Amino acid sequence: MLNVGFLIFRKESIMIYKPIRIFGLMFVLTSVIISLNGVRAGEQQNMRGWGVDDLYHKNYQVAKFEKFKAKVLRIKEVIPMPGMAPGVAMDVKDDGQIIEVQICPTWFAKPDEIGIKKGDRVNIRGVRANINNKEVFIASKIKKEDYFELKVRFTKDGIPFWTLTPEEVFKKNRKEPDNGNNW
Repeated sequence: MLNVGFLIFRKESIMIYKPIRIFGLMFVLTSVIISLNGVRAGEQQNMRGWGVDDLYHKNYQVAKFEKFKAKVLRIKEVIPMPGMAPGVAMDVKDDGQIIEVQICPTWFAKPDEIGIKKGDRVNIRGVRANINNKEVFIASKIKKEDYFELKVRFTKDGIPFWTLTPEEVFKKNRKEPDNGNNW
C-alpha cells in the first residue's frame, strides 16, 4: 500500500514537472531557431538600416530604458525609416494610449513567427524613441505570461541579436544576467 502511494505521488510530481520542462525547452528551441534564421538571413541580406552602426540603432538609448504592460491590438510590418528593410512591429494599448512597438527586421523573424498575437497581454522592455517624426517604442524583450519570452536585443547595451552569430549571443547571454528585474 505504501508503494502505491509513493508511485502516485511520484507520477503527479512528474506530471507537474514535465510541462515546465517542455515550456522551457520550447523557449530555448524557439530562440535558437530565430537566432539561426537571423544569422543566415543577415549573412544573405544587407542589414539595410538594421545594423549596429546605422541611424536606427543609435535611437536605442539605454539610459531611456523602461518597461510597461499592454494588450496587443495587431501585429504588422513596418518600414521604420526610408531605405530600411521591412520590420515587424505591433500596436499595443497601454493605459488608453496606442503605442507602436518595433521588434526586429522581417528577415530575422516574420510577424507570424514571433509567438505573439492579437489579444495577448504582454510585458515589454525597451526604449521610447522618435523615429521619422513618430513616437515609437523599440523593444528589447517581450514577455507573455510566465512561459514565453521574445528577446531581440541585449538590455544592457541594446545590441540586436540579428547582428551577432549564435556563439556571440551565447557568450553575451552568459555575461548579462537578467538582473532579477521581475515584471
